[in-house]
Amino acid sequence: MASSTAYSRPSKPPGPVAGDRRGPRLAKELGRIEPKKLGIGLVAGCCLALLTYLSFARLFAIYSPVFDSSALVLKNAPPATTTVPATEAPPVQPKTEVEQKDVTDPEVDPNLANLPEATRKEELKEAPATKPAAAATEAKITCDENGVDEGFPYARPPVCELAGDIRISPKEKTMYFVNPSGAGPFDANGEKKIRPFARKDAFLLPGVVEVTIKSVSSAEAAPQCTRRHGVPVVVFSVAGYTDNFFHDNTDVLIPLFLTTAHLKGEVQLLITNFKPWWVHKFTPLLKKLSNYDVINFDKDEEVHCFRAGHLGMYRDRDLIISPHPTRNPHNYTMVDYNRFLRRAFGLPRDAPAVLGEETAAKPKMLIIERKGTRKLLNLREVSSMCEALGFAVTVAEAGADVRRFAERVNAADVLLAVHGAGLTNQIFLPTGAVLVQIVPWGKMDWMATNFYGQPARDMRLRYVEYYVSEEETTLKDKYPRDHYVFKDPMRIHGQGWPAIAEIIMKQDVMVNMTRFKPFLLKALDELQE
Repeated sequence: MASSTAYSRPSKPPGPVAGDRRGPRLAKELGRIEPKKLGIGLVAGCCLALLTYLSFARLFAIYSPVFDSSALVLKNAPPATTTVPATEAPPVQPKTEVEQKDVTDPEVDPNLANLPEATRKEELKEAPATKPAAAATEAKITCDENGVDEGFPYARPPVCELAGDIRISPKEKTMYFVNPSGAGPFDANGEKKIRPFARKDAFLLPGVVEVTIKSVSSAEAAPQCTRRHGVPVVVFSVAGYTDNFFHDNTDVLIPLFLTTAHLKGEVQLLITNFKPWWVHKFTPLLKKLSNYDVINFDKDEEVHCFRAGHLGMYRDRDLIISPHPTRNPHNYTMVDYNRFLRRAFGLPRDAPAVLGEETAAKPKMLIIERKGTRKLLNLREVSSMCEALGFAVTVAEAGADVRRFAERVNAADVLLAVHGAGLTNQIFLPTGAVLVQIVPWGKMDWMATNFYGQPARDMRLRYVEYYVSEEETTLKDKYPRDHYVFKDPMRIHGQGWPAIAEIIMKQDVMVNMTRFKPFLLKALDELQE
């Protein structure tokens, strides 16, 4: 039986022999180690080397820019808690719709979703080395509540602009604002209530949905997001007189343009006092201002989360956009609004027809016919005289189809109408066209100028106005000539809007053709300048 080599003596004496080369000490010493012990040592050494490699590999994966995310290293790690007591059902998590990822949020980062809680926190802490996360937006709120402005008290409704963690619960009519400092224009309960309608009208505001901004100290005190948005939000109302085209523009569309145009469509609109027919009517404009479907604030049950937004809208005077540091920081003008409308409705004309000896084209005139109050009783006679002067005349009543009527107005070089909401259609005229306003009796100077005259000039239109005399109004058939309606019309204005609406706004007019003709010639001259 062969003897074990483990205990055999060396075959040569330990001392060197002449001519022999001494082997390395390490090799010699290893030769003395028992093979069994050597095998165990090699296994232990390999394990140590493997652990060292894994440690460095993990560090390399975390800090190397080659790897997109450190989560790839531990992608298949089990969750922190995987067992659920047999008597309890797994908790149902609310469905969350994510519109834009936030890499710092484990709810929306797929690389962090499967990590254990401890590892997730560690990865978030180390993330800036490979994938810098956007710094959390500092909570900030500013509210513009200057209710009196240049004699137009309704021109400055309250508007609040927010930045930070904003969570909107339409069901609760509340905007939760994560605001650890508690700073802001809040009451003792940490709330700010606003009716987001762009006309500060005491008669109308009770009918506007009231929305509460609620300041909370932490995200845990706010409802959980069910839908995240990567764009700012504007919450506003379409209450009030929004079945009137003048107010559609002054109280909603122009303020919305003023508040959102600079965002180039990257904004979400939430509408209170939702009117489906109104939204349908102005869909081309809403789609031009926002790339996203509008949300019905009155019926929505989600919790919408944003990083910035407005409650309410900025506005100026009626059909006017002026420079202003807060309500118009981007220096928009009514000309910009006109161009926006032309793009939204696909209107082709930016300038009126060029008149002169080289062209035989007739200037086109559109006369807006009124069927209710302030009718032009001798409309046919006026139309005939305009044609005799060289105009190609069209008579039409403004209808519910905004796009179709906008196309008619844009095709005209001159727009003529009695004072009223129909004159708002001047917004569709090509720049440089002419607006002719027939102003009824009753000291209507201020209203005629501020509602339509000055806006026309701001839109770079040529403006002609004709003031009706007491002989041209049907008021002469209702009141004697010595009545204050004729002797002192300002007394009507002193009685407030109900008296104005009942007396002045219900008259009809019949213009004196001889007196009116020079104003039509002036309109023709304006086109030739």
